Amino acid sequence: MNATVLVTGLGIVAPTGLGIEDYWSATLAGRSAVGRVTHFDPTPYPSRLAGEISGFAAEEYLPGRLLPQTDRMTRLALVGADWAFTDAGVVPSELPAYDVGVITASHSGGFEFGQNELRALWSKGGRHVSAYQSFAWFYAVNSGQISIRNGLRGPSSVVVSDQAGGLDALAQARRQLRKGVSVVIAGAVDASICPWGWVAQMTSGRLSTSDDPARAYLPFDDRAAGHVPGEGGALLVLEAAEHARRRGAPRVYGEIAGHAATIDPRPGSDRAPTLQRAIELALADAGTAPEDIGVVFADAAAVPDLDRAEAEAITKVFGPRGVPVTAPKTTTGRLYSGAAALDLAAAFLSIRDQVIPPTVGSTLSPSYEIDLVSGAPRPAEPRSALVIARGQGGFNSAMVVRAAEPAHL
Repeated sequence: MNATVLVTGLGIVAPTGLGIEDYWSATLAGRSAVGRVTHFDPTPYPSRLAGEISGFAAEEYLPGRLLPQTDRMTRLALVGADWAFTDAGVVPSELPAYDVGVITASHSGGFEFGQNELRALWSKGGRHVSAYQSFAWFYAVNSGQISIRNGLRGPSSVVVSDQAGGLDALAQARRQLRKGVSVVIAGAVDASICPWGWVAQMTSGRLSTSDDPARAYLPFDDRAAGHVPGEGGALLVLEAAEHARRRGAPRVYGEIAGHAATIDPRPGSDRAPTLQRAIELALADAGTAPEDIGVVFADAAAVPDLDRAEAEAITKVFGPRGVPVTAPKTTTGRLYSGAAALDLAAAFLSIRDQVIPPTVGSTLSPSYEIDLVSGAPRPAEPRSALVIARGQGGFNSAMVVRAAEPAHL
């Protein structure tokens, strides 16, 4: 079954804004949320900057009974899911429970909750460890808590493929919709800005050690020296086009048109990276030619070798400077699994408003033959967009989205 899959709702929780329009206006203005970590004292660590969400008070959005059993990432995910359903005009309780599913991605699970409970174990003993530790740290907890809160009994799961996970979760949701499910809420939210999570992220060797927020995260720049972590992400409501039409969906952001995922060969192998192949397969899945893509939302690792591999893949598919490329995540930091889902939301907003958001701070290296949008938003008329995401360990994911056909509006 090859049913058209539409996105009818967005729920955004990002360092640059809570909600669609706050996030989008900050993104177009190039306002960065990168700054010194405040969730803990980062002084002893070589990396001290992050994109943190400020002004979020979970008790203003969620019942008190949920707070003791949830990590910060889950609270953000629950609120993002509420906003996505509201934006889509979907009331889950009014739909058959088995017709609605939830599929999220996770990079690290509820690290902060786990850290607090381990501290209690070490300092006070096992009787002081919360029973909620049994699930609050788990990778699948966001899917579980969203499904419980909304009474969803359709296909539910979690995808773990590092920063590629946000796209992979949406691709899995698309598969479920093509099997006959009516609605799936999908995407990712991560939040691991705590000492335990920080040390785990530092093991990648990819975190920037700069203390200057304006120079810390510079993808495709000769000064690139790692990324800045962040927290947040996006949840999207996906529907089969026929279901959206029947219920009179108040808005349609566009279509999930194509997807592909590949795995790079092990380090030291003489085989080439497979990102280009992922892009080509995603375009083929969408039935879209390279010249039809109006903008590419890049993974933007800000690690020279990875930037070079991505720039070369884009150039080989689209030609030298053949398509505008942007990385608005420079204003939020890399949100791990949440990054790609947020980029996907930005792609739909770019198509909606006919504008490409800028990459902030970077000066394009002359060694890369890409058309990097920087400095200011670029007026454009994109009808289709490509979103690229890569995870540590060789995960590559590429997704093509496009404006909905008039019949679906």
